[in-house]
Parts: sequence; structure tokens; C-alpha cells
Amino acid sequence: MTQITQPTQSMRHSNWLPVIGAIGVLCVLLVIAVAVGNVAIPTATIVSIILSEFGMYQGDVPDNVRSIIMTIRLPRVILVALTGAALSASGAAYQGLFRNPLADPYIVGVASGAGFGAIAMVVFGGTLVFGAIAMPLGAFVGAFGVVVMVYAIAARRMHYSNNDLILAGIAIGTLTSALTTYMMIHAGRQASQLLAFLLGSFSSVGWSAVWIVAGAVLIGISLLLVVSRDLNVLLFTEEQAKFLGINVPMIRWFVIVGATLMTATAVAFHGLIGFVGIIVPHSIRLVFGGDHQRLIPLSALYGAVFLVGADMIARTITAPQELPLGIVTACCGAPFFLWQLLTNKRTV
Repeated sequence: MTQITQPTQSMRHSNWLPVIGAIGVLCVLLVIAVAVGNVAIPTATIVSIILSEFGMYQGDVPDNVRSIIMTIRLPRVILVALTGAALSASGAAYQGLFRNPLADPYIVGVASGAGFGAIAMVVFGGTLVFGAIAMPLGAFVGAFGVVVMVYAIAARRMHYSNNDLILAGIAIGTLTSALTTYMMIHAGRQASQLLAFLLGSFSSVGWSAVWIVAGAVLIGISLLLVVSRDLNVLLFTEEQAKFLGINVPMIRWFVIVGATLMTATAVAFHGLIGFVGIIVPHSIRLVFGGDHQRLIPLSALYGAVFLVGADMIARTITAPQELPLGIVTACCGAPFFLWQLLTNKRTV
């Protein structure tokens, strides 16, 4: 018995090594990202300020430097990392659910719903009632509203499939995108602000946004991990999964709720950022395999790494001006998407 059990335990421990390595890479990159900006700050100063916040360092740090780090740069970088984790983990789950390596978190209409909700809130005077949280609130409500509509339309059939969800998402997404474009035309002087939101903007964030997104990511990834083992079975067919006793509608519900919660909350505070949910999960799958019990946490960690790196490029490539993060991810994601499309075509 010991000869069989011992290798199994060592394999389980080795499964965590990539996760530990990803955590280390993310921590280093977070410090570097905080250091980068219009005013360069030494990494040693950043570490000392963070340690002082926990009472682990008693040295003197200039108040202006502490303010830059703790009120501007650190919450922004952490929110970017959480956003990358949310989009990437959601992409990994959707790709497993739909058995499509090119699926992403926006596949059931989250993006179009969020954009529609945010712009509708501004155009119809929601800022007068809700103030600074009007656009995030509108994006969140719009994203969830569209997903509920898509799910309700697909569920009208007693035995609906993933294709029904995708087709309903495309239909509702196209409609909301058209309405969003119409409202943008009549937005007047607010059009530039709305366009920046749609392209992904982290220009003004705070700790309140960080805590909200962190809570959504924690809940969402927990839901995905609960069904991660069953997602492995769904890589075959739904009929085979049902034959093996898998409750496919329940798995579908867990994935859609968990992924939509994370994506909608992240989009509500940063706007639309594409391709993260495609690039990272597919790359992780090629390197570490398709076991969702490991794929989902690795996708979350390396999604955070990817988006923090992209945000550093967005902040520095045209400094002192800042590019919308969605432009950077699109420049990375579009070639990757085309490469995957051509590769899949050759292998058929």
C-alpha cells in the first residue's frame, strides 16, 4: 500500500508547485508595477511602506511618497490584478463548459450588457442620483440583466444546450450593442468619458472598488472550483457526462453565475477589456494540461500577471499620456486569436 500511496501524495504536492511559482511571480510584478510611473519609486521604499502599514517596519517614509503608493498606485495595481484574475478564471471555466478554446467571459453577453448599462446610466441622468458610482452600478446591473435574459430565453426549451446559450447571447448582445452605439451618438460632451470606459480605464480607482471586486472574485472562483472536477467530465459530451451521473444543468448554472459575477463586477469598475479570458487560459492549458482543478487557479494567477504587465505598458508607452488598457490587450489578443483560428483550421 505504501508503494502506491506515496507517489500519489508526491504528485498532489507537485501539482501545487506551479501555483506557488505563479504567486511568487505575481508578488514580484506587483511591486515593480507600483514602482513604475511618472515618478519612479525604488522598490525598497515600496516594500518598506507596505510593511509599515502592517506594523512590521518603523523607518521614516516621506508622506507624499506614502500617499502616492497607498492611495493611487497600490489600489490601482491590485484592482488590475483582480480584474485579470476574474477574466482569466472565467475564460477557463467558459472554455471548459462550452468545449471551445476560443470562448471568453463575454460570450453570453456580459460585455454588451455592461456597456449598455453604464452608458444608459449616464445618458439618462443616473449620475445625478448615484454620483461617482453611477457607471459601475449601471454596468453591473446591465451585465446581470442581459445574462438573466439569455439564460431565460435558452431555458424556455426543456432540454437546452450550450449552443442555445451562445446563440441567445449573440442575439441579445447585438441588440444591446446597437442601443449602446445609438446612445453614444447622443451623449454629447460625455462621449469621450464613455468611450474611455468602454476601452478599459483605470484612471480613478480606490480601495472601495478593490474590496468589492476582491469579494466577487473570491466568491466566483470558489463556485468554479466546486465544479472544477465535473468540468473535466464535460470535456467529452453532455450525454456522456449525464451517463456518468453529472448534473449538467447545475454545473452550467454554477459556471455562469460564478463567471458572470466576477466579470460583471470587474467590468463595472474598469470597462471592457477583451482577450484576457482567451489568451491566458489557453496558454496555461498548453503548458500545464486541461485539469480544471489546476487550470482555474493557475489561470487566475497568470491572468493577474498578464494584465498587470499590460497595464504597465499602457501607463508607460505613451507617457505622460495613458493608453486605455483595452487597446493594449487587443493588440496582444487579436494576433493570438488569429493564430489559434489558423491552427485549429489546419488540425481539422
